[in-house]
Amino acid sequence: MNIAGTVGAKQWTRIACVVFLFATPVALTACQSDPDIDITKLAGETDPPEVLYNQGLANLNAGKVTEASRKFEAIDRQHPFSEYARKALVMNAFVNYRQGRNEEAISAGNRYLNLYPESEDAAYAQYIVGLAYAKQIPSVTQDQRAATKTIEAMQNVVTKYPKSEYVEDAQTKIRFARDQLAGKEMQVGRYYLERKEYLAAITRFRTVVEQYGNTNQIEEALARLVESYYAMGLASEAQTAAAVLGHNYPDSQWYADSYKLLQSKGLEPRENGGSWISRAGKKLIGA
Repeated sequence: MNIAGTVGAKQWTRIACVVFLFATPVALTACQSDPDIDITKLAGETDPPEVLYNQGLANLNAGKVTEASRKFEAIDRQHPFSEYARKALVMNAFVNYRQGRNEEAISAGNRYLNLYPESEDAAYAQYIVGLAYAKQIPSVTQDQRAATKTIEAMQNVVTKYPKSEYVEDAQTKIRFARDQLAGKEMQVGRYYLERKEYLAAITRFRTVVEQYGNTNQIEEALARLVESYYAMGLASEAQTAAAVLGHNYPDSQWYADSYKLLQSKGLEPRENGGSWISRAGKKLIGA
């Protein structure tokens, strides 16, 4: 049978290249004449996973992040069931994060967690997912979905891997993300307050007091409640908000301003134990 005629000239050239790649310089020259063949890739595909992995680490240490990513991806493609494929997957998540490819880092990290949820590197993969979300948190004037995702991912680090070395930083990222969410509520609340839409403003400030009492927005939220209730003529609620603010943050400028506002009408801070503000105040850090 005429094999060359059956397979076709171009296909036959490729077969010959693979068979005789390491045989003679002549064969190598013939292979190079085919523009569809990348000799370096053919040679690279013969590398065992441990070699590719070590090459990836070496490239990473040398600052060649893109090349490191290629090595780790090659392991995933060529040796998908090896132990090095597991290691390469989490390293690729890290490399994508380093390159600012946050969505790719999240995808790789989540894939790792789905495949190896009980492995020794699971905590690190979860942490990388959280970092990638945290990198996408915008200013409080923009949508804060990334902040919510950061809290979710980093809380998984704290809850599922409480003894890992990433817990402390995960908690720091959670606090930052919560500050952002509270800041967003305050930004919208101030918008309504400026337009004298007091009920809408109070709803936002109340959310901060009840859900984000341990953030850096709490003092202003209580002061804005004083301002909003005072403007509506609800003196008891305004006095309660001021009393809670003064009890928890007596040296705050926000308290000084609230106290001055009440005094302008002959009022003073006085807590009404039946108010939602009083109940929420007992849960604050300074209570």
